[in-house]
Amino acid sequence: MEFEYADTDKWAAELSELYSYTEGPEFLLNRKCFEEDFRIHVREKKWTELDKNQHRTHAMRLLDGLEVTAREKRLRVARAILYVAQGTFGECGSEAEVQAWMRYNIFLLLEVGTFNALVELLNMEIDNSAACSSAVRKPAISLADSTDLRVLLNIMYLIVETVRQEAEGDKPEWKSMRQTFRAELGAPLYNNEPFSVMLFGMVTKFCSGHAPHFPMKKVLLLLWKTVLCTLGGFEELQSMKAEKREMLGLPPLPEDSIKVIRNMRAASPPASASDLIEQQQKRGRREHKVRPALIKQDNLDAFNERDPYKADDSREEEEENDDDNSLEGETFPLERDEVMPPPTQHPPSDRITCPKGLPWAPKVRLALSLLSSDTNTVVGLPRPIHESIRTLKLVSTLTNSHKLCGYLFPIPLDHKSRPGVLFSCPLSDLLKPVTEGASSFHPIPGFPGWPSLFPCWFHLLLGLGQTVPPSPRIPLCPPRTTVLQSMKLGVDVNRHKEIIVKAISAVLLLLLKHFKLNHIYQFEYMAQHLVFANCIPLILKFFNQNIMSYITAKNSISVLDYPYCVVHELPELTAESLEAGDNNQFCWRNLFSCINLLRILNKLTKWKHSRTMMLVVFKSAPILKRALKVKQAMMQLYVLKLLKVQTKYLGRQWRKSNMKTMSAIYQKVRHRLNDDWAYGNDLDARPWDFQAEECALRASIERFNSRRYDRAHSNPDFLPVDNCLQSVLGQRVDLPEDFQVNYDLWLEREVFSRPISWEELLQ
Repeated sequence: MEFEYADTDKWAAELSELYSYTEGPEFLLNRKCFEEDFRIHVREKKWTELDKNQHRTHAMRLLDGLEVTAREKRLRVARAILYVAQGTFGECGSEAEVQAWMRYNIFLLLEVGTFNALVELLNMEIDNSAACSSAVRKPAISLADSTDLRVLLNIMYLIVETVRQEAEGDKPEWKSMRQTFRAELGAPLYNNEPFSVMLFGMVTKFCSGHAPHFPMKKVLLLLWKTVLCTLGGFEELQSMKAEKREMLGLPPLPEDSIKVIRNMRAASPPASASDLIEQQQKRGRREHKVRPALIKQDNLDAFNERDPYKADDSREEEEENDDDNSLEGETFPLERDEVMPPPTQHPPSDRITCPKGLPWAPKVRLALSLLSSDTNTVVGLPRPIHESIRTLKLVSTLTNSHKLCGYLFPIPLDHKSRPGVLFSCPLSDLLKPVTEGASSFHPIPGFPGWPSLFPCWFHLLLGLGQTVPPSPRIPLCPPRTTVLQSMKLGVDVNRHKEIIVKAISAVLLLLLKHFKLNHIYQFEYMAQHLVFANCIPLILKFFNQNIMSYITAKNSISVLDYPYCVVHELPELTAESLEAGDNNQFCWRNLFSCINLLRILNKLTKWKHSRTMMLVVFKSAPILKRALKVKQAMMQLYVLKLLKVQTKYLGRQWRKSNMKTMSAIYQKVRHRLNDDWAYGNDLDARPWDFQAEECALRASIERFNSRRYDRAHSNPDFLPVDNCLQSVLGQRVDLPEDFQVNYDLWLEREVFSRPISWEELLQ
């Protein structure tokens, strides 16, 4: 699949996913509200014919209209502002022209202070108890119940998504506005909290049942883009990681993981039992026609060499049922997709160049060393490992033994070592380069009380659970009447669920990655709460559907996507055109969601034996093997990672019956020194320690949270010492009774009879 993993899809696709297809009639209503107001002040010219000063004047006039008390008038002004943010499409003749005017108008609205005014209105709508109580009493929610919220969220989403992305034709002042906007969006300016915390509160209020009329898809999309704008995406995470490694005194990483994965090639998926039967039948018919039934082995080998990509069909070993032992003892080669085809069969232009060796440099982990805290002993390791370690030591400029292969020493290990140093040596020099909490350059400290966000993460999982099949339908419009409307609503509902999965998975992954970079215990706190909220079985349940069907689903109607639907005349929709869908090979958002969920699952289970056993208990191996049928390298890599961590628990028979998967793991997944993942010799995997492992982690997290965030009940040992002379002398100290009785004696003995050098004392 020609898929490029990025922070988001293309700008036009992200804009179109904001609107449901049932919102189509509102585009013309927004235009009508704008033109009625615009004609009162400008009679002859169009919006696109005015100069910048006139645009600014009218934008400020619209902004003043948001402050009226009448709800209907305020809604009409908000619709007019939304039409401006949508690019005044009534005066444009093409989609590119609409998008160009969108960027211009949105930066204009941002300049006059529209976003801050919208935040105040949104806060007022969130606290509208009358609307909440009315929605709770209704048996079903319709679009009319969320009109005011949807208009406000639409404008804010368009502003955040447009300002966040850079474009070639951006003006210099727009770049400075972008930086200012990002800083304000992440600062605690809205009720002494960042804007994203307000959106998290909307998620909690909706999922708890107190505000069922909230348009959750729009809230989640805006939350995702706000987190992406304030904290940064995957590329910015890489640069922040490099900056933090430099600050901690660690050498830079040798490769960019995202770039390495993008250069990988997809492997042939393991065949299921039905595939094997079908291939055998085809091969039998072909051989019956072209050759006798009995073929010598050398002739068969020659035939396989002529057709390298089909040769693997004759040696498929993987069965969908893991209990099948028919292939016991048979070994298989590595993936043939990774082997260059014979040069005699393809012209030079069609040759595939494959890099030699494994794609990753190996990592080191202290827990995997042969002896306690020993990363130098190589006794018993194969000769290639000896040579690799010797080469890495030559490359590395670090001399500390605990930083073997120093450029692969992980930042979280440094974070975990600091609390121990803090307890044993509070004035240690190790704490001077970086304070023991949140680092200064990272925007995560903008969450002042981030441990209180746990209910938000839990409710995000609830929202994700509502989209996992089978799930209830999401109400979008009044009851259906015709077959065509029924099909259109079905497409809209499925698309609605897909967008929710996309937004939730992206938000959770971004927060996990940023928390892990900022401090490992912030990451562990969020990860442990996700595990306790059954995130692992929920994701496995999601992948227990037909993933190929999910990724290739065509739940979109391209002629109804914005801005196509407002520029061109809409053709007549038929049942046949809705069934045909678009011409895309796959759905970008669904593949993006699957990769995000796999990455989340990897982060939750990595180096956690108890959580790895959850994968085994919930029988994730056959579920994940079916996901390997998606021929996309990045998705296959994260599936293979999940299979790698549990191979030692699946038993010898499983490994013998799944040699092709084992070969793929060896080829594509990064290896660690001394990690015997392919065998069952892990001494740390003791089942009776699983509960103790999570409890010990919880204790470390609670110590970290109480030290960093619990100001009201802080441990007095960690409170700052007051060393100001004036404040200390100004304190009133209650002395005991016996001291007051003997005060004169103490004064004579300790003060008057002792010579004090006041100059030295002051110095």
